[in-house]
Amino acid sequence: MGGLMPDPDRAVAHHHQIVIVGAGAAGIAVASSLLARRKDIDVALVDPAPEHFYQPGWTLVGGGVFTADQTRRELASLIPRGASLIEARVSGFAPEARQVILSDGRRIGYDKLVVAPGLKLDWQGIEGLAQSLGRNGVTSNYRHDLAPYTWDLVRQRRGGTALFTQPPMPIKCAGAPQKAMYLSCHAWERAGTLGDTRVEFLNAGQALFGVADYVPPLMEYVRRYGISLSFGHSLKRIDGDARTAWFQTAGPDGDTQLVERRFDMIHVVPPQVAPDFIRSSVLADKAGWLDVHAETLRHARFPEIYGAGDVLGTGNAKTAAAARKQAPIVAVNLLRDMGRIQTPYPAVYDGYGSCPLTVERGKIVLAEFGYGGKRLPSFPAWLIDDRKPSRLAWLLKEKILPPVYWRAMLRGRELLVKPRLAPVQD
Repeated sequence: MGGLMPDPDRAVAHHHQIVIVGAGAAGIAVASSLLARRKDIDVALVDPAPEHFYQPGWTLVGGGVFTADQTRRELASLIPRGASLIEARVSGFAPEARQVILSDGRRIGYDKLVVAPGLKLDWQGIEGLAQSLGRNGVTSNYRHDLAPYTWDLVRQRRGGTALFTQPPMPIKCAGAPQKAMYLSCHAWERAGTLGDTRVEFLNAGQALFGVADYVPPLMEYVRRYGISLSFGHSLKRIDGDARTAWFQTAGPDGDTQLVERRFDMIHVVPPQVAPDFIRSSVLADKAGWLDVHAETLRHARFPEIYGAGDVLGTGNAKTAAAARKQAPIVAVNLLRDMGRIQTPYPAVYDGYGSCPLTVERGKIVLAEFGYGGKRLPSFPAWLIDDRKPSRLAWLLKEKILPPVYWRAMLRGRELLVKPRLAPVQD
């Protein structure tokens, strides 16, 4: 239904200057950035969810640092003043008519559109996973209600086999699968049970982390915790009752086979794709993600449409830090298109994303990087060396970033993310 054509017989239920599909981190941040610049514009966000979550906090919930409730707010309380919320689910687009189609058949008209619905966690993409989650040692920090179960399992574990998985890229926060592992191992180390625990990281990819500069400090912790690394292992099936998982691997000749692993605990990260209504739409690229210009974040074929957040097919890390950097860029470029602000050049995105790699409770490798894996540290090395575990980086993650998220990013206060203007080639 995503590529719907204009329907002259369908009445437009609402019309807004700017419609934003998705009221997650990216959507709210874009709305707030727009209204911080021009309070008189008409902005509407479309999202069916009653609650909003600070997803970067779920790793710390699974590590016993935060409670799940600390990461949750009512969505309506976060909508910026001057914007409206349409509580509905989007089923498709009619870009030729500048309409968003809702699941109940209503159509929302727009002058400009921002597409920011996040991504889809494909729990059904692994046979048996959906039925196994939350019991028999099967957990995932990628779900708000399961992250506390991760911590319960870690606290109760007295040896045995613990498996941690990572699916094929792209995924939301590429470091999160191993962050869960390091925090678990550190807890077992402190409890004196790590020596009795066999820990294995089964990664569908071929590298521990996609930016090579950060692999050496991570490998130090792999050795410290005695973790076995298995690359090219993609989880395909799980039987929680039997505490058994099957992974697909490829041999040197390209032939695939299923290998079996028994477990006492398994932390699973599901495969991740663009939302169905994006993949089936004319807005998608060949891989199903939103097709936008990598620097301006404007759609490749529909100039009145922009994108932000995890839905983008731009190759940057899918993190809240990326959305925080993208929001003012979209706001500037969109308002520039509308003639509401004057700038000599558009704002450009350098692919910035951040992944605070939590290697133990109290230390973090603060990975910050952009397109092509280029390191983009925000701090001088004498303050926070991004290639070394840091207590100050932990303080940033635990104490500073949550209020920055709630009180700055979602309110249009753009600390350290001033857009850079530069000429670009379409």
